[in-house]
Amino acid sequence: MLNHKIPFHRAMPMILGGSLVKKILIALVLGSLTAYFFPNFAVSVGFLGTLFVSALKAVAPVLVLILVCAAIANQDINADSHIKPILVLYIVGTFCAAATAVIASFVFPVSIQLATTSASASAPGGIAEVLKNLFLSAVDNPVHALISANYIGILAWAVGFGLALKKASNRTREMLNDLADGIEFIVHIVISCAPIGIYGLVSNTFATEGFGALVGYVQLLAVLLGCMFFVALVFNPLLVWFCIRRNPYPLTLLTLRESGVMAFFTRSSAANIPVNLELCRKLQLSQDTYSVSIPLGATINMAGAAITITVLALSACTTLGIHVDFLTAVLLAVVAALCACGAAGVPGGSLMLIPLACSLFGIDNNTAMQVVAVGFIIGVLQDSCETALNSSSDALFTAAACFRAKRLESQK
Repeated sequence: MLNHKIPFHRAMPMILGGSLVKKILIALVLGSLTAYFFPNFAVSVGFLGTLFVSALKAVAPVLVLILVCAAIANQDINADSHIKPILVLYIVGTFCAAATAVIASFVFPVSIQLATTSASASAPGGIAEVLKNLFLSAVDNPVHALISANYIGILAWAVGFGLALKKASNRTREMLNDLADGIEFIVHIVISCAPIGIYGLVSNTFATEGFGALVGYVQLLAVLLGCMFFVALVFNPLLVWFCIRRNPYPLTLLTLRESGVMAFFTRSSAANIPVNLELCRKLQLSQDTYSVSIPLGATINMAGAAITITVLALSACTTLGIHVDFLTAVLLAVVAALCACGAAGVPGGSLMLIPLACSLFGIDNNTAMQVVAVGFIIGVLQDSCETALNSSSDALFTAAACFRAKRLESQK
């Protein structure tokens, strides 16, 4: 009988061979040079980036549905999928990020020049509305959830289907595994095209946006990016150390390099789900765990979003001369952590929750939406770094929880 499960690295050696990170770095350099010397051509090749991100977004919903369904249907009843420790890491990490942003905003208060540009999207009216939308998303029509990339709804239906199919015949569950293998193969091919996509994204971004718009917001960017780097390189490694009890930086830097770099340019946690799943597979983590925790993290693990919401809300208060005491700021950190869980896994999703945070201080919606417009102006760097932090920590915390389980098991 022929073995149909051909290893990925042997299936398409011409396409998949070599270091993906090195190819991406080459694409970064070529994209920058193209934008500098041939700006008109750089705008045209931006289509390659759009095509790549669209391919990721297209395959991600189906990937999540099939992988989660197959993982749950074939999961051993007595097996530990380590989801609870990962959820704790997600929650603690998001709150620590918001608290870091509060402290940084008090130490380095920032005044911003409020833009007159208004954002077109509508923001939620309160925390209750954010939570209500999350619950409504969970009971969305499964077809609509797939079409609209509603990952809360996809997860809910995948879990439901998986539980229902646990008592199915072995052939049915083997078919699910074969479907999961097939979709993973497609994802692997899409990811192998990342250098081409990133070349297009970098070329187009540098040619059209440049960094001229960022000059007036250097201080704001310094606080935002400083908080994100601090969380990525200090807080997250500390949390990982508590789990694995050894040097956390090799794992931290690996996830930042393999996942963070890709997320930086796609600017979408949802689009980076296939990348994180592939990274977890390379790390030989439990598929029962990462097939659930990675798409879940893309929805609720939003440390970068919590930082953005907190810093911009407090910057608005500083600009308007509103005094904020420390306890109120702590409350803002809690609200930001909760609201960040409702941030869409798409570029700029967290910005639309800023008016909700501003409402705590009596800032009217029109002014708050001007703050949102500032967020869009600096989004070239802010949103990219935010997504890199969000998405890389999904893989980091998943790996930390799995390694923690192995460490505890070896001590028995």
